[in-house]
Amino acid sequence: MSIFKGAAVAIITPMQENREINYPKLAQILDDQIANHTDAIVICGTTGESSTLTHEEHLEAIRFTVEHVAGRVPVIAGTGSNCTETAIYLSTEAERYGADALLVVTPYYNKATQKGLIAHYTAIAEAVSLPIIMYNVPSRTGCNIQPETAAYLAKNVKNIVGIKEASGNISQIAKLMELAGDQIELYSGNDDQVVPILSLGGLGVISVLSNVAPQQTHDMVMRFLEGDVAGSREIQLKALPLIDALFCEVNPIPVKAAMNMMGWEAGPLRMPLTEMEPEHKERLKKAMIDFGIEVK
Repeated sequence: MSIFKGAAVAIITPMQENREINYPKLAQILDDQIANHTDAIVICGTTGESSTLTHEEHLEAIRFTVEHVAGRVPVIAGTGSNCTETAIYLSTEAERYGADALLVVTPYYNKATQKGLIAHYTAIAEAVSLPIIMYNVPSRTGCNIQPETAAYLAKNVKNIVGIKEASGNISQIAKLMELAGDQIELYSGNDDQVVPILSLGGLGVISVLSNVAPQQTHDMVMRFLEGDVAGSREIQLKALPLIDALFCEVNPIPVKAAMNMMGWEAGPLRMPLTEMEPEHKERLKKAMIDFGIEVK
């Protein structure tokens, strides 16, 4: 059984002006996402500023989200770390709080060999019973899960079931699907590559775009899966200028600015992230309006 099919939102973490987590606002955003047919919630991922949350905040955000979503859609908890023991701690606690699955990024900064990646993911998987989605984003981590490694883990570790592929390398992803086939659930980690990855056997996307366009992102995936490839492609191509604008500065700077422009009062970023440059903000605003998003 797939963890989800469709579009999972890599949800922002709204902040108060003092940069503490704004839980009432998070609740409103979660409800709006579900009302607009988002298929799963990913809490405490990159877009959620997980790297600047304390462990206590990180786990409280997971607990709150699981409790508030209350089974309406799956909740996938980001629990990765460059320290295997820390990733195990976050993962076991997320399981205790009732998360439906885990999203585990590759070790960053210290990186790892392919042998090290196998050991890292196996140790985490053995500590929990939840299904695990590996997260491959070498542009951020400096660490790439090779297709052979991902296929090995999917075939040999019972609860490693999926991969969020944000390498941008379609040839690598095709090789992975040749090696792993139906032994792995493939999700796009790049909003501009949803349709190409679906064409290789993907089941959906873990999306930044879904924060501002949940219905359209859901529709992009579901139209493809239901056989309307032309309709899916039309949404993908129409969304490209907005997607480009959402990544014209490092994520989640633009998407948080976009949420604020939509009136969500998403609040400030935590340092070292800083507010968006004015010229980039104007570009983002135009792309949002052109896509049909109301800007306040």
